Formats: sequence, structure tokens, C-alpha cells
Amino acid sequence: MLEFTLRRLAQSGFVLAVMALLVFVSVYAVGNPIEMLINPQADEAERLRATVALGLDKPLYVQFLSFLQGAVTGDLGRSFVFGIPALELILSKLTATIELAVVAMLIAILLGIPLGLIAGLKPDSVVGKSIMAGSILGFSLPTFWVGLVLIMLFSVHLGWLPSNGRGDTVEVLGLHLSVFTLDGWVHLFMPALNLALFKLSLLIRLTRAQTREALMQDYVKFARAKGLKPSRVIGVHVLKNIMIPIVTVIGLEFGSVVAFAIVTESIFAWPGTGKLLIDSINQLDRPVIVAYLLVIATLFVVINFVVDLAYSWLDPRVRLGQAAGH
Repeated sequence: MLEFTLRRLAQSGFVLAVMALLVFVSVYAVGNPIEMLINPQADEAERLRATVALGLDKPLYVQFLSFLQGAVTGDLGRSFVFGIPALELILSKLTATIELAVVAMLIAILLGIPLGLIAGLKPDSVVGKSIMAGSILGFSLPTFWVGLVLIMLFSVHLGWLPSNGRGDTVEVLGLHLSVFTLDGWVHLFMPALNLALFKLSLLIRLTRAQTREALMQDYVKFARAKGLKPSRVIGVHVLKNIMIPIVTVIGLEFGSVVAFAIVTESIFAWPGTGKLLIDSINQLDRPVIVAYLLVIATLFVVINFVVDLAYSWLDPRVRLGQAAGH
């Protein structure tokens, strides 16, 4: 297990290094932020001073080496617009995005797996068919449209829920969280539900497919032939085995929820990283864009690492196969 973990750590480090290069080159090779940051009426001397002050006069490879040196110590540069460390700016907004993503994934997991299991165990029943029809609907509806419908229904017509903002927060371990206040949940419910809808549909379909496949396996038929209770057959022999691919998908989808929560955050004016990223792109605030992309890339790498460990724990054949291959 230790060898498996160390190998995954080395691979993760290599991926992050490649991502740093790709992100830096792709962002820094496009556009000139000086055009956005200074007065269009400024003369050439002022433009040159601003360029030198931001370090944009140096060759691209020199800028990258300087960036890489700082990244090792956690310094991803300073925001051109706000004048504060880009990483600090991203992390100050990331808590709200992570909180929204966690609640959305919990909704998807707590509803998606049981519903998918029911649909897989009773595929020809009215309930099973209704669940699958609902999952198809969840796949088909655009996120922005669902968000607007939720606002029109629960905020405008019924007046039950607020349409924007984050609500009251409390500080827990240095993080400002809204899940520990009633007002926070009132503000959190609609954007979390909107963000969870697609993932919920995905987990329903995946769980159903895995359940149908597991029911055809010999170990399930043997368990039934031994006279085990249906609850034990489902809970031990079916559910545990179908969780291997589901855990993988949940991990990857959580990263995508964090990365692509921009639409939901924009619709509900959720104060996360989405609006900050959009503003930074419009203003060509390169350090913030790079910091955001690297934080998201790091998040994906960490999630994949945790998923690999969970995968090997659920199915020891994975790490045994890796060891045999090396």
C-alpha cells in the first residue's frame, strides 16, 4: 500500500508540473493586460513604466521561471487589479464555492444512489420507470434555465426563498460557513439544488446500470441460492461492489462541480470564485486566472489521488495488480 501511495504521489507531482507550464503559457501568451489596466490616453512612457512594474517586459520563459520559483513557496503572483496575492484572493472566495459544491454533491449522492438502486432492482415497475424518466429530464434541462425557473417559482411567485446572496455565516476553524445557520441554508438550498440536478441524474443512471450488471453476477446468484436475506444480498454483495465505479465518478464529478459552478454562481449571485474568474478574464488579470486554474488543477489531482486510494481500499485487486505490473 505504501508503494502504491508513493507512486501515485509522484505521478500527481508530474501532472501538476505539466499543468503549471500549460496554464502559464496559454494565459500569458494571450492578450496584453496593460491595455486594460491603464488609461487609454496614457503616453508611451507611462505604458512602459506599468509594463516594467508588472514584470511583463521580460521574456516569457523568464516570467515562467520566476512564476515557478514563487509557486513552490505558494506565491502565485499578485493581482494586477486588486494588488494583493492572487492565491489569497482565490482562497477567500473558494470557501463559498467549495461549500456550495459539497452540499450539491451530498444532495446528488443521498438521492442518486438510493433512487438508482431502486430503479435497478425494479426496472419494470412504475417507480423504476418514473425514476429513469426523471433522470433523463435532469440530463436534458439546461442549468441556467432550471436556475431561472427555481427563482421564478420559489422567490418571485411563492416568496419562500431568497434569489441571491449567501446569507448569514459563522466562523468555523477560520472558515466562514453558511451551513451552520438557518439563514445560510435558506440562501444555499436553491443554488445547491440547481447545481446537483445534473449530477443526481448521472448517479441515478450509473447506479442503475451497475446494479443491473451486479444482479447477473454469479456471486449474487450464489448468495441468493444460499438463502441469504434480500437486504444482505443487496447491502453486502450488490452495493459494495457497485460502489467501486461510483466512488470514482463521485470524485471526478466533485471536481467538475467546483470548476464549473460559474453558471450557478452567476444566476444566484453566489459570492464564490465564479464571478471573480469572469471579472479577471474581462480585465486580463493574469495572476488571478493562473492561480484559479492551478488551484482547480490541484483540486482535481488531490481528488484523483484520494479516489485511487479509496479504489484500492474497496478493491485490493487494484493495488495487487499495480504491484504485479512493477
